[in-house]
Order: sequence, then structure tokens, then C-alpha cells
Amino acid sequence: MQIRKRFRFEAAHVLPHHPGKCSRPHGHSYRFDVVVEGPLHATGPAQGMVIDFDEIAAIVKPAVVERLDHTSLNDLMPNPTAEHIALWIWNELAARLPGLREIVVWETRTACAVVRAGDAGIGAD
Repeated sequence: MQIRKRFRFEAAHVLPHHPGKCSRPHGHSYRFDVVVEGPLHATGPAQGMVIDFDEIAAIVKPAVVERLDHTSLNDLMPNPTAEHIALWIWNELAARLPGLREIVVWETRTACAVVRAGDAGIGAD
């Protein structure tokens, strides 16, 4: 079974290789989904859950949200496209969040990048 939790952050970036307006400094209200897969726990405090949503938040907020919110993404990566942001988030969470299967980064309401376990260079745990 899969569960999904959404987070958000505000950040600015410049796309140095973009031929249009995105080559100038600008910002976005980013949203991103963290998808975790696993069996339902039969016992314990997470009984009936894959993982408690609060546990996901306790991992994601300090590792990702607090580090990206109100920053210039170019300080963390040289070409902060939605694809690179999704990979950066994946790399920050993969070792911390067992069962991680997918990161979806929404740069606008209609445009997103998706990285999944099994994509080239990305391993499932």
C-alpha cells in the first residue's frame, strides 16, 4: 500500500541555461509529495498504518522544508530545475525514510517533476 503526504515551501531560483524569462531571478510556491510504500502494521502505535503521517513530517520538515523554505535554490544546486529539486529531495530522504517510493515536486499548479525508486541511478531500499 502507498501513502502520500504533501509539503510546501517558498523559494527563489534562476535557471542559468534557460533561454527565456526563467533565466532571471524569480520565485515559486513549491509543493511536493512524499510517497511511502509498505505493509500495514499489525501491532503497535502505527497499527493499521504504513507509517504515521506525523512520523513522515518529523523526518521531512527538518531535512527538506526547513532547509529550502525562503532560500535561493541556486545556493544548493547549480541548475535548480524541478527535476534537480526532486532529485535533491530524494537524496535527502532516501536513507531517512524507509519505503520511500516517489517524490513529486510541483513548481506551478500545472507543472511537476517526478522521481521514483527504480529511476536511473535511484535505488529502492
